[in-house]
Amino acid sequence: MNRRETLKALLLASASSGLIATTGCTENRNPNDAGKQITWTSLDSSYSYGRTAVERIHDENLLKQSYFNDHELVTIAILCDIILPAENPNGGALDAGVPDFVEFIAKERENFKLPLRGGVMWLDNHSTENYGANFVNITESQRIEICDAIAYPEVQDANLKPGIRFFSLMRDLTLTGYYTTELGFKDLKYEGNTPNVWDGVPETVLRRHGKQYDDKWLSKCVDQSRREILAEWDDDMNLIT
Repeated sequence: MNRRETLKALLLASASSGLIATTGCTENRNPNDAGKQITWTSLDSSYSYGRTAVERIHDENLLKQSYFNDHELVTIAILCDIILPAENPNGGALDAGVPDFVEFIAKERENFKLPLRGGVMWLDNHSTENYGANFVNITESQRIEICDAIAYPEVQDANLKPGIRFFSLMRDLTLTGYYTTELGFKDLKYEGNTPNVWDGVPETVLRRHGKQYDDKWLSKCVDQSRREILAEWDDDMNLIT
């Protein structure tokens, strides 16, 4: 079983029983509030544009590596889903493969490793102290209670400061990951670099400068029905088509 199949099995177990077998502490669980199934789309790594040969090799090497253990990655996936759930037609963080993006960033940027791994540890410790189980194993409503407590940077609670910093980092990475994918572009209605239609200098501007188009050149250069035709030139650099 490969790593992604292992993670999927863990997540399915969480959905069906409400508990992943990492702790026996279940006294605070509500059997009617079992965790929902959480799985995610693999981050698209098939792009072939905008990368040099060296950069492509760099990316391929990173994609082969793993930084987070299975429990850490599941925890991050749950957080991504809480921060940006699939509540609109364009999907949410899990639909865009954001957990894979977060791990990719951790592998590529050394300064993200400790804050992310340490953040998961803090989250589990806080969850165990308050609800008797780690973050993955408590109920969805209990997870939301924790996130509500650490979602606001202005909160002045020394005990929550590490969690607040971690949640802020996760929120930044989740939104960055999502809005740099095709789903995020659709959500923003961003079309990217698309060709527009140029039909020449406006007539009023031409008149203002005492200029006008030559009809022969106008038909060759501004006729939109010919926009897909490549220009051809004779030996004297006269435009043929």
